[in-house]
Amino acid sequence: MEKTKLSNIKYNKDGLVPVLVQEDSTNEILMFAYSNQEAIKLTLEKKLAHFWSRSRNELWLKGHTSGNYLKIKQVLIDCDNDSLVYKVDLNENKACHTGSKTCFYKELTYE
Repeated sequence: MEKTKLSNIKYNKDGLVPVLVQEDSTNEILMFAYSNQEAIKLTLEKKLAHFWSRSRNELWLKGHTSGNYLKIKQVLIDCDNDSLVYKVDLNENKACHTGSKTCFYKELTYE
């Protein structure tokens, strides 16, 4: 697999990059968030998913308050270097703050 350096990431105007979180064993999409450079460095160093909370304007270790940590198996970057996928193992079989396994449990309908 081709590799790229952290310095090649293209951040948006706010210094963030979108991150899709996917369960490593099933490829199920678990959640979507944003990370900044510090969050990505911590993710790679500690092998636990870190993000940037836009609503709280702070660094966020997923699972710090809920216990639902996401253990990093692999970090992938897309061909344009402007979005990431965190391939993870779930420690509590939950990624969503609602208690669901995935944040994507609602179907959008046209009414």
